[in-house]
Amino acid sequence: MKTYSFKVVIEPDEDAQGNPAWHAYCPALVDIGGATSGRTEEEALSNINEVVRMIVEEFREEGRPLPEGPADYVEVVEISKEEPRIAVTV
Repeated sequence: MKTYSFKVVIEPDEDAQGNPAWHAYCPALVDIGGATSGRTEEEALSNINEVVRMIVEEFREEGRPLPEGPADYVEVVEISKEEPRIAVTV
């Protein structure tokens, strides 16, 4: 079992009407849709969390390997079945 920790970048932005907003993206997944936004920083973080989880689920359903690099974008840790863990990004 492996735990994947994806780097996420959240930056101040504005929406189409010029209102303050936040842009969030995952560098390791941005080329395949790993980007989103939100009206607040918290909303953008929640949205990118959902996007990354959907991409990971799609990769698993299709039997494709998940990205394992570059090292500063993705951290992969082998986890034993005897000691399960949950990774949470805050």
